[in-house]
Amino acid sequence: MVMAVVGTRAPPANPRLPRPAHTRITRIPLITCGSRVQFGQPARVRGGAKKGGNPPRPAPCPPLIRTTAMEEGNDGVSAARQHLVFAYYVSGHGFGHATRVVEVVRHLILAGHDVHVVSGAPDFVFTSEIQSTRFFIRKVVLDCGAVQADALTVDRLASLEKYSETAVICRASILATEVEWLNSIKADLVVSDVVPIACRAASDAGIRSVCVTNFSWDFIYTEYVMAAGYHHSSILGQIAEDYSHMPAFRNVIDVPLVVRRLHKSREEVRKNLGVGDDVKIVIFNFGGQPAGWKLKEEYLPAGWLCLVCGASENQEIPHRFVKLAKDVYTPDLIAASDCMLGKIGYGTVSEALAYKLPLIFIRRDHFNEEPFLRKLLEFFQGGVEMIRRDLLSGNWTPYLERAVSLKPCYEGGTNGGELAAHILQDTAYGKNCVR
Repeated sequence: MVMAVVGTRAPPANPRLPRPAHTRITRIPLITCGSRVQFGQPARVRGGAKKGGNPPRPAPCPPLIRTTAMEEGNDGVSAARQHLVFAYYVSGHGFGHATRVVEVVRHLILAGHDVHVVSGAPDFVFTSEIQSTRFFIRKVVLDCGAVQADALTVDRLASLEKYSETAVICRASILATEVEWLNSIKADLVVSDVVPIACRAASDAGIRSVCVTNFSWDFIYTEYVMAAGYHHSSILGQIAEDYSHMPAFRNVIDVPLVVRRLHKSREEVRKNLGVGDDVKIVIFNFGGQPAGWKLKEEYLPAGWLCLVCGASENQEIPHRFVKLAKDVYTPDLIAASDCMLGKIGYGTVSEALAYKLPLIFIRRDHFNEEPFLRKLLEFFQGGVEMIRRDLLSGNWTPYLERAVSLKPCYEGGTNGGELAAHILQDTAYGKNCVR
């Protein structure tokens, strides 16, 4: 599933094994060119997968050089031989981009490097997992992603207009500001998930750039242009031109799923919630987008509890529904639940697969990455599709019962964050990372 510059994508090579299983990285070691880590792609491993079986595990990344200063509590990651500075740009769309960036950044910092994240996401998304004097957050939004009325509804015309306001109209000023800032922090590498203008800024500053993503925004916006009118097509051209400074994602390296680690065991989480093993838990998780739907106790069958992520402060929550804090660390809750109810996105799918949690999903219109992630989820027997009408009317019981009967079977790698960090480090050193 390799994306071309102008938002097109090649179909899966083997329809029985959907393409979005692992992560890809492109590598071009010239100063004004860069690379792309493409999350959500299957590894092109030697020998391939056996018919009906899981894909082989990717080879582990080689260890970073160890120093005494990083020996204790480093979670298996050791320090590098030379201090580096990374500028990491993160899309302003939802929480999914930010949560996977966290895992890559964590490994870069454990290796002894400085990381400056440029993001509009709330600080807690990063600081719940990273506390370090080498980690810096700069609150700037340089892309808007998709404008959504709620967690499932995209306004295609508003998305294009918002992107134009954010990154096209004031483009010259943005580039001048970013080039000055990149030079001020003495960045060794610019990383983007997946902010287009960051690639052009890196090129103008004479710094290598890398994209870390499972899609590019021109791919997402192509459908929006078709619906909103081709007079918006210049936006696609601008995005493609920005990405082309890497250029064009020509070479690809696959890495495993990027998954956040657990802080607490299933038993600890359930004990803290006051929930026994006889209670079934569904986690209601629609990412960083507002849901705002009214929930009722009768939506849940007897013996079930629902953990609600992202509820507003004034949202009323009925009995047997638990409103979670905005800064709650969701991987622990996901691993302690019996199933999840939400939308399909890279972070949700990767963590559901990693922790073998069945996902009841509702289709999201006008988001071109979803069919590939849905095939991945279904291939590993981890998904149940719920129609939107049943979500809103409370007809949840048949879906919950079906979900807990599933046996998700993903056995692939989940160390994509570590491997991506290693490749980013090698790129900053000027090594050829094509494998």
